Amino acid sequence: MQSRVSSLEEGKDATARSQSRVFPLTLLKFFALFLFLGLGFSVISMYMTRYFTVHNVVPTTRTSFEPCVHELNNLDRWIKPPSSLIHTMNDEELLWRASFVPRVKNYPFRRVPKVAFMFLSKGPLPLYPLWERFFEGHEGLYSIYVHSLPSYRPTFMPTSIFYQRQIPSQVSEWGRMSMCEAERRLLANALLDISNEWFVLLSESCIPLYNFTIIYTYLMKSRYSFVGAFDDPGPYGRGRYNENMAPEVNITQWRKGSQWFASNRKVAVNIVEDVKYYPKFFEFCQPHCYVDEHYFPTMLSIEVPHLLANRSITWVDWSRGGAHPATFGEADITEAFLKKILEDGSDCLYNDQPSSLCFVFARKFAPSALEPLLEFAPKLLGFG
Repeated sequence: MQSRVSSLEEGKDATARSQSRVFPLTLLKFFALFLFLGLGFSVISMYMTRYFTVHNVVPTTRTSFEPCVHELNNLDRWIKPPSSLIHTMNDEELLWRASFVPRVKNYPFRRVPKVAFMFLSKGPLPLYPLWERFFEGHEGLYSIYVHSLPSYRPTFMPTSIFYQRQIPSQVSEWGRMSMCEAERRLLANALLDISNEWFVLLSESCIPLYNFTIIYTYLMKSRYSFVGAFDDPGPYGRGRYNENMAPEVNITQWRKGSQWFASNRKVAVNIVEDVKYYPKFFEFCQPHCYVDEHYFPTMLSIEVPHLLANRSITWVDWSRGGAHPATFGEADITEAFLKKILEDGSDCLYNDQPSSLCFVFARKFAPSALEPLLEFAPKLLGFG
């Protein structure tokens, strides 16, 4: 009996010792599990904070919020013209960007329409002092763009209105598609300014025949763009047509006109967005087909004939014959000569009504003509 009691007591002692060893082990496992879960939760929290937290949702200062408001709600980046005419867009990118057209015609800001004067030249603008007098006092109503040979480096002073008005240019050759490409390049750059409403193509030998106010009003009130487009049945008209132009252009649609035009914004967009006629003219209008005399007149006569005045507003003298018009130098510039130009071509239509004011620009004037032009401008041309 005593031995059985002893055995029971020894069993109880062994169980107690076993339980005393199990309890610390269980506590250690629980502590380890708690530590593991705590570390895991900390890691997950840091990961969530790093990758999923939206930063600056509620800014702490007014300054940190202003750039976001400017980017989303301010129209300045659409209204203001580019701060610099220099950009890295190629022609394809530029024409695409310039073809953007607002569908809502009521501008949500005070838009003052401007005239874009686009000078297509090889290099210098020898008559620029005359143009500076013409523009004087009319800031905000015009913009200037110059396309010259890429190798030319202008030397205009910072005070000149022509300073830094060169656009990224390429070589253009008379009578070839590169000339029309230069004109489209000028238009596209000018279209980037939403305030430009009219676009006038000029050469370095062009002069204004009236003061700025008269020319500005003449353009702004016109319902039509001034693009010459006529059907010439002779060798220098239809004789230049290539039957490979069909079906886009049939011979009955073939037109000829002066390359020096003045267009409103709608017609300018039509010119830069064209991808239908350009390839045909590029391939099949090669000298003796002079593309700058046919591409725009033909394409616009097909697409938007109701928007064209079918005449030029740039006077030129072809009476001497030859492939190029007459050029006038210092000896030619007299009071009688300028009066003759002003009176010449005094019978045309303006907004479908007879008008005696038909030409507002003239060409071709040599650099030597500058001094007498400056002398006669105040009396005969109304500026200076």
